[in-house]
Formats: sequence, structure tokens, C-alpha cells
Amino acid sequence: MLLVVGRIGKPHGIRGEVTVEVRTDEPEARFAPGTVLRTAPGAVPSEPGAWRVPAELTVEAARWHQGRMLVAFEGVLGRDVAEALRGTLLSVDSADVAAPEDPEEFLDHQLVGLAVVTPAGERLGEVARIDHAPASDLLVLRRPEGRTALIPFVKAMVPEVDLAGGRVVVELPGGLLDL
Repeated sequence: MLLVVGRIGKPHGIRGEVTVEVRTDEPEARFAPGTVLRTAPGAVPSEPGAWRVPAELTVEAARWHQGRMLVAFEGVLGRDVAEALRGTLLSVDSADVAAPEDPEEFLDHQLVGLAVVTPAGERLGEVARIDHAPASDLLVLRRPEGRTALIPFVKAMVPEVDLAGGRVVVELPGGLLDL
């Protein structure tokens, strides 16, 4: 499974550096020099002979500048080539990501697809994705009828995550799933 760790933004300067919208908790590890990142399917250039986004990009250098991650990739040597990368999603294979040491910490891909059940075992749906909000992470619950609901990923509402059993146990206040 591929995990998105960033999205390339606008070029920075004239030497091929790009801004990256970071989507990982460990940017220093994911964007370390020499790291190979997979890209979203290559964009088809509008002009014959135009530069194509490769299937992989290798990090040459990365640094923080005014709160933004700036990354230089091998072979991206100018502003025009950097501009062609804009919007490209950068991913790593989940098999290459170590599981957290803290038993109360989970990676998004570990939770997606788990059944969401009440303490009595009533199935409410499954985890569709995790949204990272400022106050807390949110489990996006896909209900059996196709609707979605948001569940704050806090101990009071999610007392148990059973990865081996493939389920998340939730204790929700009345009406939360009706919002």
C-alpha cells in the first residue's frame, strides 16, 4: 500500500527546488537525502518533447525555510522542470514504514478498513480514512447505507483499537452519527 507523504507545490528559486506540502509526521526521515519517493501517475505533457514526471524521484536535499519544506530532487535542475512537478503526490510503500513504538499510536493505513463496532458488538461501519484536524484526528466512518460520519479519535470515544481483531470499538454520545 502506498502512503502519501507530500504534495509538490510551486518552484522555489531558479535551480529546481520545490515547496512540498508535508503529509507525514516524520518529514526529516521521509525527505532525507537519497530517499526514493514514488510519484502519482506521470502527467502527460501538453507539448511534444515536454518533460514528463518520472515514476520515482530521489531526494537530493531538503530543508525548512519559513515554515515550508523545500526539496531538491536529482535531475530537476531548473524552474521549468520544477514547475512541471507541481501537484505531484509523493508516496512511500507502507512496508518501508516502521510501526510506532507507542502501543497507543497508529499509522493511518493500519486503521483504514477496520470495522467500527459498539462495546456490545453492533457494527456501525468501517474506517474509510483519517482526517487530521487541528483539535484531534477524526475517524471517517463509512456507514452501511453509504453516508459518512466523523468520530473524534480520542480515548473517551475510541477506547479500544484491536488491529489483530480488525476492529475499532467506539462509545459515542447519542446523536453523533446523525450529524
